[in-house]
Amino acid sequence: MLDFNSTSSHSGQIAALVDAGMQMRARQQERRAYLGASRLGVACERALQFEYAAAPVDPGQEFPGRILRIFERGHDNEAQMVTWLRLAGFDLRTHGRDGQQFGFSLLGGRLQGHIDGVIVGGPEGYAYPALWESKCLGAKSWRELEKHKLAVAKPIYAAQVALYQAYLDLAEHPALFTAVNADTMEIYAELVPFDAALAQRMSDRAVKVITATEAGELLPRAFTDSTHFECKFCAWADRCWRSLS
Repeated sequence: MLDFNSTSSHSGQIAALVDAGMQMRARQQERRAYLGASRLGVACERALQFEYAAAPVDPGQEFPGRILRIFERGHDNEAQMVTWLRLAGFDLRTHGRDGQQFGFSLLGGRLQGHIDGVIVGGPEGYAYPALWESKCLGAKSWRELEKHKLAVAKPIYAAQVALYQAYLDLAEHPALFTAVNADTMEIYAELVPFDAALAQRMSDRAVKVITATEAGELLPRAFTDSTHFECKFCAWADRCWRSLS
């Protein structure tokens, strides 16, 4: 229950109401019944199993409203980046003639991916068609990306790009990966050549996770200590470390 008799400011009260509404909406959204290609690069295969099986998250591990707002900001920024790239002269397509987002579905629909867009033409110096993927990042994360580049700084995104290039026949030309600094609105752009070995590893991982989950086999954890920072932030940490294997 919300306490409107407290001395908290209207900011706190309104934020609490917004958070409650956003969390309610998130609970009502249908859980996807497939493994998302955008998630295959995460470190722990067991976490992917929980995600694929739509296992309930640990008590208290729902995303707070503030994080849900950050996610929403990312979607809004993606739409802005579409406009900016088109203003820059890129012929960027985000949906097919049927109005649906470009994507793929494999293994009987159990593995799916949906891309941000395809650039089919534009300024000289770039090769087309090219996959386009975009993110909106906090300043620290954005600086790490600028310093270390995609493959090192953001391996989950790198895996996502490789899979999309492979399964949508966009491997011939480098993908354009863009990221906006949410604090300064700086734009990072990187051309990402197709990494066939990475795409194969992630494709094999998808089969492994799906097959093991449907057979009732729990895959090993990626880490040996429950205090590892990725375990501490995992939505299924309690469920995982209470298990016998």
